[in-house]
Amino acid sequence: MELSPFFYHKIIRPKWLTQFYIHKRIEKHINLREKNVLDFGAGTGANCTLCKPGQYIGVDPTEQRINFAKKLYPDYDFDVFQNDVLNVRKNSIDVILIVAVLHHIPSDKIKSYIKQFKNTLKPGGMIVVLEPCLFEKKKINNWYMKKMDNGSYIQNEQGYHDLFLEEGFNCQTIRKFGKLLYNELFFIAYK
Repeated sequence: MELSPFFYHKIIRPKWLTQFYIHKRIEKHINLREKNVLDFGAGTGANCTLCKPGQYIGVDPTEQRINFAKKLYPDYDFDVFQNDVLNVRKNSIDVILIVAVLHHIPSDKIKSYIKQFKNTLKPGGMIVVLEPCLFEKKKINNWYMKKMDNGSYIQNEQGYHDLFLEEGFNCQTIRKFGKLLYNELFFIAYK
C-alpha cells in the first residue's frame, strides 16, 4: 500500500528529517544553488529547497506526489515521469539528484535511465546519490532493510557504483553512515 502524498511528506520525508539526513550532507559537499538540477524521484518535492526556483525540476512517476509538490512549492518545476523517458533537454543539467530511489528499480531499468542521465548532463556534470546500502559488517541493519523497506533492489556499494561505471562514469564515495536501522551510501558519479 502506498502512502498518500500528505502522509508520505509528514512521515517519510518530514522537513526536519530531510534537512538533517539529506540536505546537510549534500550542502557540505556541493552547492546546488547555482546549478541546474534534476531531482530524479522527487516524491513530494522536499529537496527542491536546495536549489533556486527556475533551476530545479523534480520528476516522479507518481502523479499524486507531483501534484502535491506543485502545491507545496509553487515556484518550482515538477513533472510526472512517464513511459520511462526523461523529458529534459540534452546537455541542460549540471546535477542529477537521486535520493532513496535506485533501490526501488531493477538494475536493467536503472541502466537505461543512466544512459538518459548521461545525455541530459552538461559536460562535467554529476549525479549525486544517497541510497540505502548493504554493509558487510552491519548484518542486523541489512536484515532490517531487506525485511522492512519497500525497495527490493538494495545493493552494496560496489553494486551501485558498477551501474554507473558501466556507462563511463567515475564514482567517488563521499560517506557511508547509519540512519536508525538503515545503512546509507552517499556517492557522486562524474560524467
